[in-house]
Amino acid sequence: MTKKRVYNFSAGPSTLPVSVLEKIASQMLNYNDSGMSVMEMSHRSSSYLDIFNETKAMLKKVMNIPDHYQILFIQGGATQQFSTIPLNLMKNGKADYIITGSFSKKAAQEAKKFGDVHIVYDGSAQNFKHIPTQDELDIREDASYVHLCSNNTIYGTEWKYVPDTHGIPIVADMSSNILSQPINVNDYGMIYAGAQKNMGIAGLGVVIVREDLIKDHQEKIPVLMEYDTIAQNDSMYNTPPTFSIYVLGEVLKWIDSLGGLEAMKKRNEEKAKLLYDYLDQSDFYIAHSDPDNRSLMNVTFTCPNKDLDAKFVKESVAAGMTNLKGHRSVGGIRASIYNAMEKEGVETLVAFMKKFEEENR
Repeated sequence: MTKKRVYNFSAGPSTLPVSVLEKIASQMLNYNDSGMSVMEMSHRSSSYLDIFNETKAMLKKVMNIPDHYQILFIQGGATQQFSTIPLNLMKNGKADYIITGSFSKKAAQEAKKFGDVHIVYDGSAQNFKHIPTQDELDIREDASYVHLCSNNTIYGTEWKYVPDTHGIPIVADMSSNILSQPINVNDYGMIYAGAQKNMGIAGLGVVIVREDLIKDHQEKIPVLMEYDTIAQNDSMYNTPPTFSIYVLGEVLKWIDSLGGLEAMKKRNEEKAKLLYDYLDQSDFYIAHSDPDNRSLMNVTFTCPNKDLDAKFVKESVAAGMTNLKGHRSVGGIRASIYNAMEKEGVETLVAFMKKFEEENR
């Protein structure tokens, strides 16, 4: 079966480790001699609670999450957090947003429904090729929080530093680079991510939030958007996305078995270097992002014209690859090389790029 698998460069839902898929498949009908699938288990059962607690513990271990942070598993993915964050964290009705791509722009637009949103930086004029330097950030002293998106899936840019916000909590959407390398959780007031890019499968949103930030919030928030209610009920105020949490646990075990986030960083840097090195020496392909801001997870580039972009995508499918078409808002080519993409997949892509360039000059 594995011989027939394609190299899936999708930005999400994305490729999963084959060993994780094989383990899930082997447990599909009968998990750990329970006589049923994880999909059939009550979320209150002892069998499922073991899975749930193990997944939380493994996430805490892999990311080195301090004790004063809550780990929440929430339905609705990352996009639901665009509303939930200002409802819970915009304590004084003010928040600052850094716009470096499509999703941070959407987050800011949503937050404007709930209070005074100040745009610290907007990279749209540069077509989001650039991550701002510290000097380019116009942060208010009285903002409740500063929101950023740490990796921009569509444009292929990534923050390489943690901005100095003068003590104002940073809220970071890490949907497309969480678990790709070590971070210091203490640098952030809150981290959130949709699971389907680098953590597992769709249906799950993960929130890592400092406890003191969620103890007080405005009244009349929908109950499933109250972070403190979710925390007090250990993410089980209602039925959580049980199977997605189980898959996350298996992905975390896989990461841990390979050496944790330091090992992931090394793997990801090696894969990205293969692609960027070839792009830099080519006068056929044009990389989208500025060299200093390049993402380890999403490599974006174009061929000399749109017709060749379309031809590239079509012929890549015949060569055993899929989902290389760039986002509709940008075009071109996008190779998402998350943790589970093996080096061999990137090597296959680079070899195809060389051949395509030779044949289409």
